[in-house]
Amino acid sequence: MSRPSDEHVDELLSAARTATGDELRSLTYFTEAEVEQLYLRSDLNQTADLVGFAENERQGFHSQSMYANTQLGDYLFTVRVFENGYLTRVIADDHGVWVTTDSMEIDRFEELASALASVLRSFDSA
Repeated sequence: MSRPSDEHVDELLSAARTATGDELRSLTYFTEAEVEQLYLRSDLNQTADLVGFAENERQGFHSQSMYANTQLGDYLFTVRVFENGYLTRVIADDHGVWVTTDSMEIDRFEELASALASVLRSFDSA
């Protein structure tokens, strides 16, 4: 799958902004082969290693199948905690996004992941 359409980019950004508000730091779309940063807050440095992050976050494609049919239920999303913020990864089928944020209440991460997953799933029906 190539770059998402402008409409899908807008939907992803809207979903992320609605769930995170001013805490949104960045939004990056990825597949097995591609990675594209869709949003970066203006006060942040643009030197992030997207390829390095993507390599790590692509492991989520494997996680979907690895955790399938366990007593935990389906894999939904991942939150990584860092000194200066959080990274939330959401994958649906063959594409995903990761979002970086400032600190938020845990229930907002669940809202964020649910909203992004819904948008990602809609790509396939478009």
